[in-house]
Amino acid sequence: MRIANIYKQELKFYRRSTIIWMLVFALGVFGYLSLFNSFTQDVAATTKILEGMPPVVRAALGIQLKSFFSIFGFFGYLLTYFWMVGAVQASNLGIGINSKEVSGKTADFLLSKPVSRFKVLTSKLLAALTLIILTNIVFSLSSYFSALIFSKTSFDAKIFFLVCSSMFFVQLFFLVLGYLISVLVPKVKTVIAYSLPLVFGFFIFGLLDSVIGVGAMRYITPFKYFDVMYIIAHKSFEYEYLLVEAAVIVVCLIATYIIYLSKDIQAAA
Repeated sequence: MRIANIYKQELKFYRRSTIIWMLVFALGVFGYLSLFNSFTQDVAATTKILEGMPPVVRAALGIQLKSFFSIFGFFGYLLTYFWMVGAVQASNLGIGINSKEVSGKTADFLLSKPVSRFKVLTSKLLAALTLIILTNIVFSLSSYFSALIFSKTSFDAKIFFLVCSSMFFVQLFFLVLGYLISVLVPKVKTVIAYSLPLVFGFFIFGLLDSVIGVGAMRYITPFKYFDVMYIIAHKSFEYEYLLVEAAVIVVCLIATYIIYLSKDIQAAA
C-alpha cells in the first residue's frame, strides 16, 4: 500500500462530511452577511441600542462600535464565530483521521502492509491538510462574493482575502492539536467528546482576554492571534502570534510522530 493510496482513501472517506462543512460555511456566511444592511440602515438607532449594552458584554461579543458598521468590522465580528465552527471541523478531522483505525479495529491491518508508520501518519496528515485547504477556499470565496452582494461600498479584495485566510491558521492550530490527541488517547470512542471541550476551552480563554484585557492571554488561544482591525490597518498579520502558532504546530507534530512511531498499537480482538 503506497502513501498515495492512503491519501486518496482518506479523501474519499471524508469527502461527504467535508462537503457538508463547506455548505455550512457558504450558507452561514451568506445568511449572516445578508443582515449587514439591516444593521447599517439606521446607524444612529443601532448604535444607540449597542451603546445600551454593558461594555463588558460588547467586549465579550467582539462588537467594536467604531468599525461595526463597515463591511470589514461586521465581517470581523462574525469571523470569531466562524473560527469556532472551523476549529470544531479541524479538531474533529485531526482526532478522527488517525484514531478511527483503532476504534474501527483496522490499525493492525493497515500497519501490516509494506508501508512505514511514518508514511501512514504523513499521508493522513496531508489528506487532512488538503481537506482544510479546500474548505478554506470555499469559505473565502463565499465570504467575498457575499460581501460584494451586501456591501454598499467598495472594499479592498486583497485585504478581505487576507482577513479570510486567518480561518486557515486557526484551523491548522486545531488540526495539529487534534492529531496529537489522536495518538495520546488509547482509544477515542467519540471524537466530539474531545473536540468540543478543546474548542470551547480556547474560546473561553479568548472571551476572558476580551473582558479582562490581560495581554498575556492572547498567547494562549488562537482565537486572539488575528485582530481584524490590525490586519486592515497594516495589511498583514501580527508576526509574533504567527511565530507562537508556528512553535505550537512544530511541537505538536514532533510529539505526534515520536509517540506514534514508538507506541503499541492495539490489535483487533
